[in-house]
Amino acid sequence: MKRTFVFLFFLLLLFGCGGRHSVLDNVNPMVGTAANGHTFPGACIPFGMISASPDTHDHDWNHCSGYHWADSTIMGFSQTHLSGTGAGDMGDIRIMPIVGEPHFSPGNLHFPGSGYRVNFSHTTETAKPGLYSVVLDGVRCEVTTTARCALYRFSFPQGQKAGLLFDLQHGINDSPTAVHLEMCGPASVRGYRRSKGFIGDHVFFFLADIKSDIIATEQSGDGRKLYLEFRPGSTVLMKLGLSTVGFSGADGNLRREIPGWSFESVQKKAESEWRKALSCIEIKDYESLEDVRIFYTALYHCMIAPSLVSDCNGDWCDRNQEIQRSDTPVFTTFSLWDTYRALHPLYNLILRDRNVEFIQSMLLHYRHTGRLPIHVFGGYEVFGMIGLHSLSVLADAIMQDVPGFDYREAYAAMKEQALDCSVKYTENMQYILDGGYIPADLQKNSVSKLLEYSYDWWCVARVAEKLGETRDADYFRKLSLSYRNVFDPETGFMRPRNSDGTWKDGFNPDEIVPNRESDYTEGNAWQYSFYVPHDMEGFIAMHGGAEPFCAMLDTLFTRPLSPSSNRVKDVSGLIGQYAHGNEPSHHVAYLYTLAGKPWKTQQLVSRIKKSLYSSHPDGLCGNEDCGQMSAWFIFSALGFYPVTPASGEFVIGTPSFRETVVHLPKGKRLTIKAPALSEKNIYVKSVRFNGKPCKDFCIKSKDLLTGGELYFEMTSEPYINTISE
Repeated sequence: MKRTFVFLFFLLLLFGCGGRHSVLDNVNPMVGTAANGHTFPGACIPFGMISASPDTHDHDWNHCSGYHWADSTIMGFSQTHLSGTGAGDMGDIRIMPIVGEPHFSPGNLHFPGSGYRVNFSHTTETAKPGLYSVVLDGVRCEVTTTARCALYRFSFPQGQKAGLLFDLQHGINDSPTAVHLEMCGPASVRGYRRSKGFIGDHVFFFLADIKSDIIATEQSGDGRKLYLEFRPGSTVLMKLGLSTVGFSGADGNLRREIPGWSFESVQKKAESEWRKALSCIEIKDYESLEDVRIFYTALYHCMIAPSLVSDCNGDWCDRNQEIQRSDTPVFTTFSLWDTYRALHPLYNLILRDRNVEFIQSMLLHYRHTGRLPIHVFGGYEVFGMIGLHSLSVLADAIMQDVPGFDYREAYAAMKEQALDCSVKYTENMQYILDGGYIPADLQKNSVSKLLEYSYDWWCVARVAEKLGETRDADYFRKLSLSYRNVFDPETGFMRPRNSDGTWKDGFNPDEIVPNRESDYTEGNAWQYSFYVPHDMEGFIAMHGGAEPFCAMLDTLFTRPLSPSSNRVKDVSGLIGQYAHGNEPSHHVAYLYTLAGKPWKTQQLVSRIKKSLYSSHPDGLCGNEDCGQMSAWFIFSALGFYPVTPASGEFVIGTPSFRETVVHLPKGKRLTIKAPALSEKNIYVKSVRFNGKPCKDFCIKSKDLLTGGELYFEMTSEPYINTISE
């Protein structure tokens, strides 16, 4: 009885007050700021425009988000950041508190005092949803945010000169092309920064109101930096509104979202928004608190991008810098090569209305540019990665009968995109339409492009069939089998072929080289040869059946990676040739289940969750990639994964918690139970949904969305006969 009381008391502490505090306490925004996770620790709200975060440096691979845990100096706070990408940009509108005489240059990363950057200690940092604070040179710096605005509080020490610097010269891995910065009142600053880097031409306007006496100002000779001086010991409040449209937009956002000056009320509102968002999934019973912390931090990272780009009044700026108005929120940051795999399917499960807004923004992008997004950041198409994966996002929603957008318009856009050979990025598609594959002697990344186009064409075929476009469905289904033209039955690999039909010489399935030199995108033949999510039955048969297919999978997970492969930093989180730190591998552990050996999936998925994720700064084994790395964990912790988005089916894995409640659309609830789960009991003997066995260890999304109970019977030993349950 005493043990029961203690346990119940612990639960009350952890989940007390309806769980209002536990969810936020289990989020650590520092996860991913070390190693190469490329996340940022600063303040934001779900899918907001502004992300007010400290920058420790603004150039090179480690600083794609502006912040890296290993650094010891901070160079200021900027208002925009990319979350976990493999390329850096943003870092717009930097501000920096300064004690003593002002500097107008940040100085060297490793030498504080050479500029305005200063030392900091992680012991003075606090990072949690909606709040970041740190002590810099004796100044307590705090920031919280709304959707489009930030509120800062700087508490300066007594007896020393106090100041605040606006720096519009510096961003993250980009260069300004036009800057404007001025005082526009006795305690107001406004400006804009237009820049170009990984993202093409993009601009942010801002207006900042300050609550403190400004006793002096000084502007740099180039006009790109402005220093404001305050009395020693001042507490300076500054609220800053952001807009991509203009000064009036920034002003309107600021007046609407932060009308007053209460830091605590803005912070509490930000916390409330995060608490509501993260409570869409409740963990009721668990074996490991570490897994709970990983889970909620992952869910947090799943809700940073896409990011808002429209103002409070609906205004947004198109690619021609013309102001448009939308009745629905407009979003950007579509890292679709990453996020189509698990993040958007997760939204369809837990944030369906929000995913519709993202789809509406994709269609808006199509109306204004003639193309659906491929790899869009800051409203700009960067063509950074391969594939046409907006087709997958649209198809997944259409096949699940998600309301809120025009299916016919979406299909017209999908069909046009699927056959678009008009730009350099997709001109290689013509080779496939003409000859069935992309010649490796004429195009780099030829194998990966063919494989990913093949899946995308299958998505179009699915929608065409649903809408009664039979001829289109047949055409795109045939195109989706183009992957077979690079399959070598002698080796079992997807191999590059020359324009004369011969296999390319010097084939080495182990080697990974940079994209500009490679036949594969951020990977090798081992990692890409299992990418046929839309035709696994046919693909397994091409290997000669399940046994030889699983034997090749076994080798993937045990064969060492080539020493030369460290030239490609994205390929990380290794188990043999399997690279969990990059997206092409994310579905592979689940393929054992489709080949009739689910216990191998359960073993590997458990290993990946335990060894390649943690709740510490180095808790991600690769780039977060706008939520995809975290979405894999969310699904895998629930106990299933969307191996083939748009198929309407999830493949069963093994859960991480004894009881979880997922709040579904229309007020429905999915309760996932695995009462016998333990550190040893990772294998699944049977799975039942509302009392009925899940045949072949798969479950349809339409069934899960009706709500009910998904029950896992766990065991400590592989249960070989589970496939026939």
